[in-house]
Amino acid sequence: MPKQKTHKGLKKRFKITASGKAKHRKAFRGHILSKKSPKRKIGLRSDGVVTGTEAKLIVEALRPGS
Repeated sequence: MPKQKTHKGLKKRFKITASGKAKHRKAFRGHILSKKSPKRKIGLRSDGVVTGTEAKLIVEALRPGS
């Protein structure tokens, strides 16, 4: 049986926190920032947390060997 590998695409986009949640960078913060309001840009600074069923799938794909 071959080894279970970490999903490299997810590894680049998500980080698992100490409590086991999936953390990600928020979208719409890369470019064309001049038309976005300061309030909106402040809200995009902090990392988002994935919840629910998708979070379980992401954590499982990032855990090698299980």
